[in-house]
Amino acid sequence: MDKKTLRQSIRTAKKQHTPEELRLQSEAVLRKLADNPHFRQAERVMLYASLPDEVQTLMFIEEWRHQKTLILPTVVGDDIIPVELANDTVFAEGDFHIPEPQNHPYTGDFDLIVVPGMAFDSEGHRLGRGRGYYDRFLAQHPHTRTIGLCFDFQLVPEVPSEPHDRSIDEILSYDSRQECRPS
Repeated sequence: MDKKTLRQSIRTAKKQHTPEELRLQSEAVLRKLADNPHFRQAERVMLYASLPDEVQTLMFIEEWRHQKTLILPTVVGDDIIPVELANDTVFAEGDFHIPEPQNHPYTGDFDLIVVPGMAFDSEGHRLGRGRGYYDRFLAQHPHTRTIGLCFDFQLVPEVPSEPHDRSIDEILSYDSRQECRPS
């Protein structure tokens, strides 16, 4: 299956779930993230502010923003610009209707980068939305641990991969048969 067809298949699968089902699955995935040893040990974590059809991270961000240094992506042109959440950071809707923090760019290191995706496979291959933002960003941080978050129907047998695509170290899913790539 090519990337375009896989994206369409995942979009169709998402429509088969109610917002309540996605919320409950999101809560289960985020409990796994909170219990994950790499998350627990990390002090500087890049998360993402979710779109309605992604694992819903906004409440998780609020829960953890005073316990860890949280950094979220903003999109400027073709690049992800990381922004640290401060106590008074407010959000504005970005170009892709993603809530983006309004603060100065973050220039430090990361202990962990948590990423969304359209689909993941057991080898850590990730299918994004097609513009390569995360692939370019992760290429700049090749030694930082990555965790992908997804719903059960986003775990697929194989994600088409190209040389510029960046793999994810670990995938957390609602699915109790969760596929995790060994570290």
